[in-house]
Amino acid sequence: MPAHGHGNNLTQAPAGGAAGGPDNLANATAAPVTVGGHKAYGVFVAPGTGYRDDRTSGIATGDQSEGEYAIFDGTHFNGGCCFDYGNAETNNRDNGSGHMEAVYFGNIKVWGFGSGNGPWIMADMENGLFSGVNQHLNSGDPTINFRFTTAMIEGGPNHWAILGGNAQSGGLSTFYNGARPNVAGYNPMHKEGAIILGIGGDNSKTAAGTFYEGVMTSGFPSAATENAVQANIVAARY
Repeated sequence: MPAHGHGNNLTQAPAGGAAGGPDNLANATAAPVTVGGHKAYGVFVAPGTGYRDDRTSGIATGDQSEGEYAIFDGTHFNGGCCFDYGNAETNNRDNGSGHMEAVYFGNIKVWGFGSGNGPWIMADMENGLFSGVNQHLNSGDPTINFRFTTAMIEGGPNHWAILGGNAQSGGLSTFYNGARPNVAGYNPMHKEGAIILGIGGDNSKTAAGTFYEGVMTSGFPSAATENAVQANIVAARY
């Protein structure tokens, strides 16, 4: 599962501070899908499954800006910690608030949550899943569960955003766009640049979900870029 252009290949996640390893590998045929009329397979993450790359190239670190999007199965989720895709610690441990910036999808309510019963798109920034500027409920972050769900997290210096939509039709909605969480540790950020999939930054691995595709970029994406990405996703005909 390469992040094309920089050779950031995700492989079997090793042990971390929260759980031993190596993690399980996904059943390669458990998430069949058709894209553009061609058969393909997603990554079906059952609890215990995880992928990681701790030595990456071109991934944001510190307070640098980045954009992340993923396409998930909006009907496959749980309340475990944590079904993430994105930027995490390079030593597989919890190094404190602000050391992660990843797309989270699920319905855990231990940290942040949105309106309804979930699932929600949130940002895992380490020691907190955030649905907005506050630590707990941010009602502007809705339950979103399209069969194919586009999920985006963007982050820069004291600025981040959550966007989401239906990967099969229509555009994106912005669920949050503003300052970093109003608790200590997240401004500035301390991103480390590892890439994780299906697990938390410390290898927490009780979550479930299905990942179809994702991209991490340097720089905070413009609205034009966001809209173009969504249009290309819809055109791919999941």
